Order: sequence, then structure tokens, then C-alpha cells
Amino acid sequence: MIQVGVNGYGTIGKRVADAVAAQPDMALTGVAKTRPNYEAEAAVRKGYPLYAAIPERADLFHDAGIDLAGEVEDMVMTADVIVDTTPSGVGADNRELYERYDTPAILQGGEDADVADVSFNARSNYDLARDDDVDTARVVSCNTTGLSRLLTPLIESYGVEKSRVTLVRRGGDPGQTSRGPINDILPDPATIPSHHGPDVNTIIPDVDIDTLGVKVPATLMHLHSVNVTLDEAPSADEVRDLLSAESRLFLVPEETGIDGTGKLKEFAMDTGRPRGDLWENCIWEHSVSMEGRDLYLFQSIHQESDVIPENIDAIRALLDWEDRETSMATTDETLGVGLESLFDGQRKRVVPKSNGDD
Repeated sequence: MIQVGVNGYGTIGKRVADAVAAQPDMALTGVAKTRPNYEAEAAVRKGYPLYAAIPERADLFHDAGIDLAGEVEDMVMTADVIVDTTPSGVGADNRELYERYDTPAILQGGEDADVADVSFNARSNYDLARDDDVDTARVVSCNTTGLSRLLTPLIESYGVEKSRVTLVRRGGDPGQTSRGPINDILPDPATIPSHHGPDVNTIIPDVDIDTLGVKVPATLMHLHSVNVTLDEAPSADEVRDLLSAESRLFLVPEETGIDGTGKLKEFAMDTGRPRGDLWENCIWEHSVSMEGRDLYLFQSIHQESDVIPENIDAIRALLDWEDRETSMATTDETLGVGLESLFDGQRKRVVPKSNGDD
């Protein structure tokens, strides 16, 4: 069993911890938290060993009646690998701690690309992280993850001449009360490209991609407007078939009446997904269109959860534990990735579109 420590138990960390606990070849060494808030209490209720991320604050946990298993250094010493899910910039500072104990580490997309030996996406470049000289991997951001998953099968099957993506980004996560905008629409940034295109190139170096970002007053998900000029000219149906064969791409059937991110989240909760998570890219099936060699589509990305399967695969890749196909299949099965299966053979029985309020 791979002993996994999770440093940081917030939006991403708590999801990674749950995912690690669900794996047949992993055990959760523990989680580290900076303060004794409701998330720390939740970790203890789940039976996760809790460590103080900042040793000087250990007394705060004791004062709050929360038992600690030790300090973060203790967790790093005993773990086979650390998944660092701390806020942007903190992971870079933590790297020295992981190197001190020769513990491989997985960092998140909020860090600069040069903080790790490789940037990682399971579908696109899994084998790079298996190299003996690689001790740290950076799981790229939610948006870069979504774009890499989409572009890789297109490149493999048709070739890509040029990609142009406008990212309509949520202002903040549901729990981020300090984020915004509240009543505004912001070019983010006003210059081109946004950071997403160059970040995709850390995964797929040769793809030609331009990205623009817009920030809106929403918390649920990101939305991508995608235009890809392919080297070949497949039909829209052929592209749909290609994308639907990818386990982490979900083609949203038109017949479901899911016409926005709000209904996507409602759908996830109704299907019993933990926290209403959507680990897959959600691509509106009827938006997939071809004009000559130009592909157009809309996809939505759940910023809180699409990187979770990638972190699990990164653990196996970094330790050279399994090959890509085996790891992704195990991760997908244990988490329940793959919404396409809900509609196999029953497309005529889904809820029809409504002409008015339900």
C-alpha cells in the first residue's frame, strides 16, 4: 500500500484525502491543517490522522478539543508521497521540507511550473512522471486539466493546427467569501494570452493555443468556448464519438434539458455525487459542430473537483506504481468517474426539454 500524506485540507485537500481512502492500493497517512476550523473537525470525524501544518499553532488544536497525531514533519517522514494542496505559493515553500526527508511530492496548479520537475495530466503525459529523475510533479489547474483532456484525443486522432479558447471563469468557489466580482464582468487579464495557454504548453508543448479569460460573478463552474482548427475534417458525429469514448469527458445529452452550469451541479447532486462533484469535463453534445476543419464546442469545468482523479494518478505515476491505462481505470472505477454510462441504451427515456417552468 502506498502511504499518502495530504498537506492542506481545504477545497482540494479534503477531496484528495477521500479519493486516496477509496483506492485499493493506497492508505491515508494523515492530513495537515493550519487551524482548528470545521474542516479539521470533519477530518477527525472521518478518522483521518490530523497533523499541525504549523507547529507553533498546535496548542490551538488542543484548546479546541481536537486531537493531533503530530506535526506535519512527522507525516512527511512516514509517508511514501505527499500531496501538497496548500494555497498558491505555499507549496513552493514546502518543497524544502519534502526534499529534506527525500519524500516525493505532488503540487497543485497554483504553483509556478518550475517549482516541480514535471507538470502532469494523466491523459496527456503520464509517463513523464514515471522517470527515475522525477521527484516532484505539479498537477495543473482545473482549466488546464480540462483543456489537456480535450486536446489530447483530438491531436492523436486528427491533428491540431490551432486552438482558440475563451474561458469564462467563476469569480470564486462557493466558500470563498472574499472573492469576486460581485456585480461586474472582468477581462482577466485584458492582455492575450491568459496564463492558461502557456500552462497547456507545459503539458502539450507543441500545441498552438491562444486563450482569453473573463471573470464573472458566479461560483459554480467555469465555461469554455472552444474553437480548434484540425488538420483533418471529420464530421461532428465522428468527433462526438471520439470524445464520448474518453472516460473523463462527459457529453451532456440535449434531451436532459441541462442547459447551464446550475443544472449540471443539480444533476451531480441528484446522481449522488459527493459534494455534487463533477470530475469530468462536461461538453454540451449538441454544441459540437464542424465548419470545414474548424471544431466548435462549449464545455464546463468544475473547478473544485476535476483535478482530483489527476492527483490520484500522479501518485502512481510518481512512484512508478502502475501504467497509465491501469491507473486511470482504477481511479475512475473507485471514484465513479464516467457519467456517460447513465445514458447508455436509454437516451429516449431521459427528461424531455420543458417549454416553461417545471
